Amino acid sequence: MELKEKNGYSYIDEGEGQTFLLLHGLFGALSNWEKVVSKFSKHYRVIIPMLPIYTLPLKKSGVEGIAKFVTEFVEIFNLNNMIVMGNSLGGHVGLAYIIQHPEKVEKLILTGSSGLFENSMGGSFPRIQSYDYVKEKVGYTFYNPDTVSEEYVQEVYQTFKSPQKTLRLIAIARSAQRNNMADQLPDIKAPVLLIWGLNDTITPPSVAHEFNKLIPNSTLEFIDYCCHAPMMEQPDIFNEILEKYLLEEENVSV
Repeated sequence: MELKEKNGYSYIDEGEGQTFLLLHGLFGALSNWEKVVSKFSKHYRVIIPMLPIYTLPLKKSGVEGIAKFVTEFVEIFNLNNMIVMGNSLGGHVGLAYIIQHPEKVEKLILTGSSGLFENSMGGSFPRIQSYDYVKEKVGYTFYNPDTVSEEYVQEVYQTFKSPQKTLRLIAIARSAQRNNMADQLPDIKAPVLLIWGLNDTITPPSVAHEFNKLIPNSTLEFIDYCCHAPMMEQPDIFNEILEKYLLEEENVSV
């Protein structure tokens, strides 16, 4: 995947066709979606903006601020008729966006999304800036901690060494926990696919069931031996579920 720059935005843009907008989580990276991009960019235009987790003004560091960023990104790139997919915080932002701009979104895919309940980083942010402690906490978000690369752990560790970045992470995490969308979910008219790790410790399966109950036109699929980032831990099964859903909804071969 090639990182592109335009008008101050950093993003991935691969393939042609209907727009597939992917939104990463709080500790996410564009590479989290590598397997999704590899498969679906053959028949879709897959775009992944780098969300301003560490660059928003502190007072705007929250779900609403990031949703506003996505709104501006969509307008600048003139995107329409999108399939929006978000993991964790990215799902929450996707929910906020579709509530505000339902005319822009044809389908919404949520995986390990916050918006109802989230156990952030296993309960707390690390105060002790120890590499081993950060590695343990990052591993908490995966069923098999070996899925986590040393490079990814090092990236998170470096983030926590920056007081300014840590403050923004805490502000965004608290915003996500405050911003409960239960009352707004019944207003979503677009089809919604929920792909959840059966072993998710951050947004447990009960959260997925609650989303499925509150969103009128939703479909829920679980992946076993999988925690909070199914597209990373079980990419083949994740893509298979997504492909089947799109085939059934659109009758389009991917």
